Amino acid sequence: MKVKVGLVQDSPVFFDKEKTIQKVEEITQKYAKEGCELLVFPESFIPGYPRGFSFGATIGSRTNEGRVLYSEYFINSIDLASKDLQRLEKLSKSQNIYLVIGITEKQSVNGSLYCSMLYISPTQGLLGVHRKIKPTGTERIIWAEASGESLVTFNTKIGKLGGLICWENYMPLARMAMYQKGVEIYIAPTADSREEWTSTMKHIALEGRCFVLGCNQYYTKSMYPKEYQHLVTDEPENMCPGGSIIVSPLGKVIAGPLYGKSGVLIAELDMDEINRSKLDFDVIGHYARNDIFKLDIENQPEIKKE
Repeated sequence: MKVKVGLVQDSPVFFDKEKTIQKVEEITQKYAKEGCELLVFPESFIPGYPRGFSFGATIGSRTNEGRVLYSEYFINSIDLASKDLQRLEKLSKSQNIYLVIGITEKQSVNGSLYCSMLYISPTQGLLGVHRKIKPTGTERIIWAEASGESLVTFNTKIGKLGGLICWENYMPLARMAMYQKGVEIYIAPTADSREEWTSTMKHIALEGRCFVLGCNQYYTKSMYPKEYQHLVTDEPENMCPGGSIIVSPLGKVIAGPLYGKSGVLIAELDMDEINRSKLDFDVIGHYARNDIFKLDIENQPEIKKE
């Protein structure tokens, strides 16, 4: 089986949920027409990854300006109980394409935000949500931590989908939680545009014997609305040059890395490569040494079948 995938390296309409969803719709419609069966959007694409923002927080104090900014972020984040999700599900169904979209998620029962990854099927709608289990550094100011029930995987018509967000991918046991479910298309939305990230994506592909889809934004300082420019005066103009990449189960780069511009990486994945790659290494099979090593993951759900 072959699967045509696309990684969207673009910028949101920052802190504007409505206009960013419109942009997602336009991009999806375009690449569905080109035959893509799966389209991936970066970390917190809706309503934007707030790179360079401090939210007025230092150890021991917070500012009123920071609280107002957080409130704006909250208002423009997505509640899965709202019509925003229905709109994305309708988009997936109408275009007959799987969508994996990085969002900042709010929940009606509390005031916390989560860095989340939505898995949407054209036939089943929302398959499930992965919420970041460990925000990195000062991301912890704005994003809450999720638990084991967020380590989700899905057996779909285009393959077994799963993945982690950004620096969760540096957590060996979190990666193993994905491998144990037999993930075939490993999705890694990120805000990391360093060259070193390319090495991480190659390593995960080799380790998991899976296709790896690393998807990042392209974002410059001048793209911030005027009302936020004063918050990032010390940041370089080229704040996030991208680096989206698609890697084969043998660690070979199929497409990318894409730097310095917006674009969509497109590749056709030959799913038979996964079995071929396991001749000499299988992290959950003949190379696992289950007589020595055991990994128990609290509350991780069983793989969900579409």
